[in-house]
Amino acid sequence: MFEALTDRLSGVFDKLTGRGALSEGDVDAALREVRVALLEADVALPVVKDFIAKVKTEAIGEAVVKSVKPGQQVIKIVHDALVDVLGGDAPAEGLRIEGEPPNVIMMAGLQGSGKTTTSAKLALRLTKTDRRRVMMASLDVRRPAAMEQLSTLGKSIGVDVLPIVAGQPPAEIAKRALTAARLGGHDVLILDTAGRTSIDEEMMFEAAEIARIAKPGEVLLVADSLTGQDAVETARRFHERLPLTGLVLTRTDGDGRGGAALSMRAVTGLPIKFLGAGERPDALEVFDARRIAGRILGQGDIVGLVEKAVEQVDRDEAEKLARKMAKGRFDFDDMEKQLGQLIQIGGLKGVMGMLPGAQKIQKQLGAADLDDRQLRRQIGVIRSMTKAERAKPDLINGRRRARIAKGAGVEVVVVNRLIKMHRGMADMAKAMGKGKMPFAGMPGFGGPSPEALRQLGAGRPLPGGGQLPGLPSGSLPGLPGTEKKG
Repeated sequence: MFEALTDRLSGVFDKLTGRGALSEGDVDAALREVRVALLEADVALPVVKDFIAKVKTEAIGEAVVKSVKPGQQVIKIVHDALVDVLGGDAPAEGLRIEGEPPNVIMMAGLQGSGKTTTSAKLALRLTKTDRRRVMMASLDVRRPAAMEQLSTLGKSIGVDVLPIVAGQPPAEIAKRALTAARLGGHDVLILDTAGRTSIDEEMMFEAAEIARIAKPGEVLLVADSLTGQDAVETARRFHERLPLTGLVLTRTDGDGRGGAALSMRAVTGLPIKFLGAGERPDALEVFDARRIAGRILGQGDIVGLVEKAVEQVDRDEAEKLARKMAKGRFDFDDMEKQLGQLIQIGGLKGVMGMLPGAQKIQKQLGAADLDDRQLRRQIGVIRSMTKAERAKPDLINGRRRARIAKGAGVEVVVVNRLIKMHRGMADMAKAMGKGKMPFAGMPGFGGPSPEALRQLGAGRPLPGGGQLPGLPSGSLPGLPGTEKKG
């Protein structure tokens, strides 16, 4: 969501850090570019004005001008100002679900903002992470199949959903849901309310009536981040009529300009509690102002990457693989698991986006044709192998390669590239078994070398079986290469 803004700001700061000393004119010129970048990102004008004024006051101070690295000082000032705009440096505010059960969470928003999907994501998070017993109830009697959608989602994630009673009005459904949740011993009740294509009096009256009946501890407004300033205006108008307690921004994995996230806290005064970043049931992350500011400024989010890995990676499987690699063994079954885990924690672009400095090589990544569809294709090739071939790759001769390619629906050259990539990763495993750290060809921490990226794009393994910087050597051995699209 912040890619365009990150690229613009990175260009501004590259000019600053490339100078040994900064004058007030240099700072003014840089801040003019920052102002334009924020406006292009659809940040609200009052927010931009306050932001630039605050940064300028600190950036032209004597401590910056006489600093050994004035450019870095300005970046730090901008970073701290971003954190302040996004909600401050305090720990993320948790959900208010500590009262006498059932604790009610009411979801509000316009139609199409993602309320139903977000309700299910939140229910799954509360069930898995917080160990709460959750019930969901749909109060959307207007949108066709809205209730059935929530029921289907509930079944898919193993969360109870209030049975549908045809013809019952929303207020009565809310009362029935409260009774059912109380009798069923549920800790949390999530009410998925109806949305409209625009805010109207009937909609707001209905939502206010539900809030009066259910007395929710949390009233979360779900807003589509791709709508930019419209999302900010929606939040402001809802907050005038409903006792909102927080915001959830959806579709943050899209190509929006990011202005909604930067404006909403400042305009409404409400905390952004969660970000929805995909359609998967677990694609919901807690909003953290400092980490988001780091992403915007191209500093990555290693903490977030590690958290995703911890959530998605099976600890027993990881330890089993570590022991196997310590003995210098790495077969195609292991490789398939690694590719699957890489997809689970966000795919190639998702991982790269959370690594420090990765934005500076986005053009190279594009030229290398990194695409998660290629990962799935590689998994398909592996699954076309026999058990014996996966366990003993040396068995795969020319005739077997042709059979595997036919089974996977790809050219033989794709199979050849995958085998070469596996060989590089297996060599890394052997080196690790001998106590060596195989990072040849991966200079520094700023990302793969251009030559390494060209090799990835050609489907060849990294030199020496090297891996992405910043990723633990025992968890993701090597970055899978991608074949060129034919």
